[in-house]
Order: sequence, then structure tokens, then C-alpha cells
Amino acid sequence: MSATDTGRTPRKIVLWRHGQTAWNLERRFQGSTDIELTETGVAQARRAARLLASLKPDAIVASDLRRASDTAAELAAVTGLDVEHDEALRETYAGEWQGLTHDEILEKYGEQYGAWKRGEPVRRGGGELETEVADRAAPVVLAHADRLPAGGTLVVVSHGGTIRTTIGRLLGLDSYYWEGLGGLSNCCWSVLGEGARGWRLMEHNAGTLPEPVLGDDD
Repeated sequence: MSATDTGRTPRKIVLWRHGQTAWNLERRFQGSTDIELTETGVAQARRAARLLASLKPDAIVASDLRRASDTAAELAAVTGLDVEHDEALRETYAGEWQGLTHDEILEKYGEQYGAWKRGEPVRRGGGELETEVADRAAPVVLAHADRLPAGGTLVVVSHGGTIRTTIGRLLGLDSYYWEGLGGLSNCCWSVLGEGARGWRLMEHNAGTLPEPVLGDDD
């Protein structure tokens, strides 16, 4: 039964991507490699944290990789909340792709890359399938969301690929269509809210505070 069925105020999940890293600038595939934020990345996190703090989040959970945990720390600093870290929220492990630039991946693994872009289940670099990433990350997000009070907000600090697959899973989309959600810019976020039929996407790749949708079908 959804929040709207019971009459209680719907909960929200904010899925926030970490700030910029040097490997982001180099278009180098990070995966589960533990890369730290650049100075710009730290500044991005501080700016975004001030915005997200005004949503009065009730809980923060983050990947334990430094780029995510350091981003989450900026929100913790302005809200006074503790951050729970969970390795299940790490970015996709991509084996031999990790550390390679986009061009190097195309050169060495062009066929594999093409199959992935076509929506085929591919273990990029011998790593995880996207569905396996969702299998580990989505239950963690839901478990933390279930602890929220009515009308509560959870902030999840993670990585672009993991966030996309988690959103796809929570929306009930077939994995073939997850790529259609598009990517998140550094330190931008997406918002899921409870609706009559479960979770729904309210904001995607946002860098400003969510605004109510006026003139929609509800």
C-alpha cells in the first residue's frame, strides 16, 4: 500500500552524484577505483550541500568510496546528520575498463562497448552486469527509505551508473530502458517520490532545489 493510499505524507529519496574528480575530467572510467575529489569537486559538494540542507533531510547514506563519502560529509557538516556508509552503493565494477579513457575503451573493447550501448547484458571489462549493480544497491536504498518518518527525505550519495540503475529498478523499468534515463552531472541529483503506484521520478539531473510540478495530472 502506498503513502497516498494510507493518507500519510509521501517520502522522498534524493540520489546525489559525487563531485568532480581528476578521472572525470580525463574521461577515464572510474568504476570501483577509489578516486578523490578535485578542489572543484569539493566546492561543488559544498554548494550542493547548502541547497540540499534546506530540504531538511532525515538521513544520509553514502558509498564508502572517497569521492562519495567526502561529498556526503559536506551535507553532514551543514545538517548535523551522521552518514551511514555502505559498499553496496559503490560504482559498477568494470574490471579491465577501469582506469581507461573513453577512447581507449573504444579502441580495445569497441565490440563490447557497442553491445552494451545496444542494451545487451554485458560484463564490461569482465565486471558486473548493470542488473547486478541494481541487485545490490536498490535494496539498500529501500531499506533506508523504509526507516523514514512520514514525509521524510533520504539523501543517497553515490555514483552515476549506480544511481541510474537504482532509479530504473525502483521505477520498475525493464533494464533495457535504464540507459534512457540519461546521466547525472557531477554533484547533481535526482528525486524520487512516493506515488499511488510506487516510486516515481520527480526530478532528474537537477542542480537546483526541486519545484512543485504545476498543471500535472495530480
